[in-house]
Amino acid sequence: MSAQNRSGQDQAPPPPPEPLRVPVADSHTHLDMQDGTVEEGLARAAAVGVTTVIQVGCDIKGSRWAAETAARHENVHAAVALHPNEAPRIVHGDPDGWSRQGARPGGGDPALDDALTEIDRLAALPQVRAVGETGLDHFRTGPEGMAAQERSFRAHIEIAKRQGKTLVIHDREAHADVLRILADEGAPERTVFHCYSGDAEMAQVCASAGYYMSFAGNVTFKNAQSLRDALTVAPLELVLVETDAPFLTPAPFRGRPNAPYLIPVTLRAMANVRGIGEDAMAEAISRNTARAFGY
Repeated sequence: MSAQNRSGQDQAPPPPPEPLRVPVADSHTHLDMQDGTVEEGLARAAAVGVTTVIQVGCDIKGSRWAAETAARHENVHAAVALHPNEAPRIVHGDPDGWSRQGARPGGGDPALDDALTEIDRLAALPQVRAVGETGLDHFRTGPEGMAAQERSFRAHIEIAKRQGKTLVIHDREAHADVLRILADEGAPERTVFHCYSGDAEMAQVCASAGYYMSFAGNVTFKNAQSLRDALTVAPLELVLVETDAPFLTPAPFRGRPNAPYLIPVTLRAMANVRGIGEDAMAEAISRNTARAFGY
């Protein structure tokens, strides 16, 4: 009998999908938040044609772990950053991970400065391909915490450009402000909107700027027509696929644990939306991910 939560929802890992014929990469995952060892997770993924993963850090500890893991595995590349909700917590010591207070007038906070210095150090490592996930989160952090988030985001943009690394963006209910800050600062040469959440109109804006758009399992959800519309208009050469595992498990397994081995489920759904074969979609995504992260 499979494990179930209190609501009766099946919590067992989904079965492995049919392997892809063309190998692809998971452009955004959190192996440190998943069950099992890294080696087990990578083996399950490779068995279905997911041969490369981008391991993403969200705080100092997670970013160090990402860099160390990438150094040990040639098919793992690291991204390092302070998650948008981490910046207010660092500034204010908020145990919930987001601020109830404003940042110091004029910006500047020793704890945040120290954390950003460590992210800068990690970003210089060769196995670290990206700075992220950084950006803005208006869902978790209210207006009182925006100053710390924005300062952190701008600092990450500067680090990515100076270190020559890809910028990976977390944008939750903050589309206009994220695009504004990117325009203000000047985006790095390679910029990825992780777990793309905008509509078709925003996809056209991103396309005109050359930003990559990475689609996760939520593109398969019944109520996500706006994401499918965005995928339809996004230039194929700017499209990536990700799990954001252990979150955003694609249908029909929504609510169960996600992992890189489920990339084929999302990729096949994306190919169907685009009206192309899965091999063509996989070939494009494979090229795009290597170009986006410079490996």
